[in-house]
Amino acid sequence: MAALQQNDETTTTYELKSELEDTLRIVRAKLGNSTDLIIRSFTVITNRQPHAAAIVYIDGLASVKDLLESLLADSGDTQAFLELSDDKEPLQLIWSYMLKIGELKRVLDFDGLCHAVLSGDTVVLLDGFREGIAASTSDWKDRGVTEPTSQSVVRGPREGFSEALRTNTALIRRKIKDPRLWLETRQIGSVTHTDVAIMYIDGIVDDKVVEEVRLRLDRIDIDAILESGYIEELIQDETYTPFPTVYNTERPDTVAGGLLEGRVAIIVDGTPFVLLVPALFTHFLQTAEDYYQRADIGTLLRMLRYVCTFIALFGPAAYIAITTFHQEMIPTSLLINIVAQREGIPFPAFIEAVLMEITFEILREAGVRMPRTVGQAVSIVGALVIGQAAVDAGLVGPAMVIVVSITAISNFVIPSYNMGISIRMIRFLFMMLAATFGLYGILVGTIIMVLHLCSLRSFGVPYMAPFAPFILQDQKDNIFRLPQWTFLTRQHMISPE
Repeated sequence: MAALQQNDETTTTYELKSELEDTLRIVRAKLGNSTDLIIRSFTVITNRQPHAAAIVYIDGLASVKDLLESLLADSGDTQAFLELSDDKEPLQLIWSYMLKIGELKRVLDFDGLCHAVLSGDTVVLLDGFREGIAASTSDWKDRGVTEPTSQSVVRGPREGFSEALRTNTALIRRKIKDPRLWLETRQIGSVTHTDVAIMYIDGIVDDKVVEEVRLRLDRIDIDAILESGYIEELIQDETYTPFPTVYNTERPDTVAGGLLEGRVAIIVDGTPFVLLVPALFTHFLQTAEDYYQRADIGTLLRMLRYVCTFIALFGPAAYIAITTFHQEMIPTSLLINIVAQREGIPFPAFIEAVLMEITFEILREAGVRMPRTVGQAVSIVGALVIGQAAVDAGLVGPAMVIVVSITAISNFVIPSYNMGISIRMIRFLFMMLAATFGLYGILVGTIIMVLHLCSLRSFGVPYMAPFAPFILQDQKDNIFRLPQWTFLTRQHMISPE
């Protein structure tokens, strides 16, 4: 590593200064004389001449014990070696022989120096040279690998992603030990400089999808990236749609499975949720546990999810339409019971459903925000007490409470939280159509929704594939989960291989 010349009159304010004290003064000024900025000065002897040196790091982000032992050791071997190495420049000696650190990088300007220090690295500076050495010493505390809370399984791995980028990439590499698993990293955010990595398997992934991911990430111009949700919103294909077109998960096995199918993983430092693209509609109704159980069990669970999705979407709307406009579809005995229950209720079925749905949404959100010790109890007691009190007060009928309860429970069966929220929003639209036009309104709304779904794309892949366009070979892993030995090909719309 050749050192830069000392006497360069064209030095800009962004380049490191040849005088060590000037460099340290500018570093202190750029970081606002922060109290966690640590500068340790020492002396290196080469050619039997002393050289002033310093290390710069942030307390709490870097672990400098090993580096200090390498630089400040009083061992006779190191000292004798430095004194005899007359033909070596001091910075080259520090790089090649003294620093016993895994990764070293050159630092040529103040922006690079500040970025390295704020990333947890330790920068070694030497008087008389306009460059430094950034040693990888990052050692901040993270939550560690724990069981994922948003996507639990009965059978399967119990490990989940953490907030550390390198921990998350290591969890994926533990499952895919293939040299074709490639990783690219870039910094996004003009203020936060958040590390964002994309991971894919070369030879399986579609190169056009990888290039599209790169282009969309490079186009992002924003101050801060604090969570993967920022990236998801900035790179999605369609903004004005209630349906998610980017999949997120905190399970390493789900990401590994997606990579093996030809998808691209986007990993953001500081969040345990990893993004997967392209994401299709069927992807949001599948779980990793489908592949850990037998094929017949996995198929049954998937069919149950599709049924629950239809109930969560159309349940209240169908009840409103039938009881309001199509009473002839209800058996006579059941119709008499419903009419008797609704006697004295001042509101139509639509208002009943809206009141109960809003109440359940409030209880659901309150259960999420409340402390864990009381949240579940408040949610259960609140639902029971409010539901019973509403019936006793004559505000709603018992049948409506049952319908709304089944709808709410069915919504929880949907594995993806994002898709569940989308279904909850669209449910209110179908309730309005049912109250206005009956089953005809539901039918027209369904047609519009299906047309909208078929128009969506996720990084160029049709959102409803392999249903629209219909691909017979890919039906083996959608509603039905056939045995593993039938998976001879990947989905044609995602992977060209």
